[in-house]
Amino acid sequence: MQYIRYRSGSKAVWGRCAGDEIVELAAPPWTEQAQELRRFASTSDLPILPPCEPTKILCVGKNYSAHVKELHPDEDLPKEPLLFMKPTSALLPPNGTILMPPQSERVDYEGELAVVIGKELSWASEVEAQAGIFGYTLANDVTARDLQSKDGQWTRGKGFDTFCPVGPNLVTEIAEDAVIVTRVNGEERQRASLTQMIFSVIDVICYITKCMTLYPGDIILTGTPEGVGPLQAGDTVEVAMAGIGILRNHVALREV
Repeated sequence: MQYIRYRSGSKAVWGRCAGDEIVELAAPPWTEQAQELRRFASTSDLPILPPCEPTKILCVGKNYSAHVKELHPDEDLPKEPLLFMKPTSALLPPNGTILMPPQSERVDYEGELAVVIGKELSWASEVEAQAGIFGYTLANDVTARDLQSKDGQWTRGKGFDTFCPVGPNLVTEIAEDAVIVTRVNGEERQRASLTQMIFSVIDVICYITKCMTLYPGDIILTGTPEGVGPLQAGDTVEVAMAGIGILRNHVALREV
């Protein structure tokens, strides 16, 4: 199944993609209230929103070995998932504009697979973690790299408004060996199979839920492969995966 979230008037609405049509839902698709309301032809100008409704955005750092080595060549690989969080105010829809803050001189893209939770999870077993996944989408863990290094912790460097583009679609199944690709202005910068992750999606969910409860709609960014690099005002950055689509965003300087 494939779902989108979009704006209808002043409301955020969920829909199920059915060929060339959208079936509007009464509630988020992971709920029992998600009855089908109406069917209409999809249009290219539909105002798409991030396909999640998170209480929190969880992220995994250093989850691809080649990415660890490109930034920290003398560092050992992590022995357990490295967690950090982004504020929900960082969410940005597909085709939205990433605003580069004046405090930073280097803002990087980081294309990632993201997981949307469909059930409340606490101290989840592997079986419960798998059952708790509603679907998968794409994200860009935009990072002010200089501020991340300067601060020594990652909250500010990862947490600016617009620093978490997510979308475009939410799908309930992906291939285990799916490939994630990031392009800047049409030039490929990142490419990796999900099989290259150090910690699997299930490993990550089990680890998180032994620390904090995950709620339906929460989203987890699972880490970025090697090839991260800086963005410039005027760039267009894309994160793509077969079956999910292309998360496309533009880049501009924030005016203050």
